[in-house]
Amino acid sequence: MHIPDGFINGPITLGGFAVTAAVCGVAIAKANREMEEKDLPLLGVCASFVFASQLFNFPVAIGISGHFLGALLAALLLGPLNAVLVMAVVLTIQSLLFADGGVTALGINIFNLGIVGGAAAYLVFRIFSLILPKTSRGFYLSAGIASWFSVVGGASLCAVELSLSGVLPFDSAFPAITGVHAIIGIAEGIITTTVLSAIIASRPDIVRGWRLHYGNVQVMHEKGVEAH
Repeated sequence: MHIPDGFINGPITLGGFAVTAAVCGVAIAKANREMEEKDLPLLGVCASFVFASQLFNFPVAIGISGHFLGALLAALLLGPLNAVLVMAVVLTIQSLLFADGGVTALGINIFNLGIVGGAAAYLVFRIFSLILPKTSRGFYLSAGIASWFSVVGGASLCAVELSLSGVLPFDSAFPAITGVHAIIGIAEGIITTTVLSAIIASRPDIVRGWRLHYGNVQVMHEKGVEAH
């Protein structure tokens, strides 16, 4: 989903930069108002983890591989707008230093993988967290579904953008790209929930999505009451 230079037409490229710049501006302003000095190390650690995790690919099919995205994990740890900033930093470094995604396509890539993959996926998490039981199982299931969406949602937009730019016909690009990423999304959900469970087992206070929306579950566990 890291779109290279020259694949997306001018209007979509400019639109991607405009929307991404606006969202990142709001995210930076909010972070300056609300983040405390003690929160900054977690922001850096999360960005480093996402960056390092994306270096490792896993096979999906013959000749096709995928890697962990981490946008929804960042959103659950730091909040949706801070997740956008994390993904913006990661994608910018990848583009400038490793040519993984084009510089001219940076706005689109941040939009697909950061805004949709992080902020929009967090909204999916919140929807399912309201529908499913307020238990630890409900939390992990909501996180897993949202993680799957973070990958498939970004991939679907990528297919639409390539199609609108005349690179690939929609009827072949959309099923091919989303089909592969639907499988990658399953791995994303498994990795995300595994990492979250490890963090929550030792430091539930640093998982913002758990602390804000499932704090009562943690209190019940601390009192020795199993939340089903």
